[in-house]
Amino acid sequence: MKTPNRDLLVLVKDDHLSEAAMENELEQLNQLLFHFETIDNFCVAHEVFDMNRYKVIHTARHIRKLVHQKELEPFVFICNKN
Repeated sequence: MKTPNRDLLVLVKDDHLSEAAMENELEQLNQLLFHFETIDNFCVAHEVFDMNRYKVIHTARHIRKLVHQKELEPFVFICNKN
């Protein structure tokens, strides 16, 4: 599996972790993120506010279509449901 190029800030409580143990922790974290950061999970966690049509879009198919566009229309916002 190719490791994604990302910056992670990991706070460790134990000062006595070896370099190999830290690498193992980071690899496990990358594997978890690889499985959870999918377009399906993104569509579940977000919704689109289309202020041009006064609509809130919840369907995964429409959100996926909007996310893959090069540019969003003006006044179309992708918002996290959290």
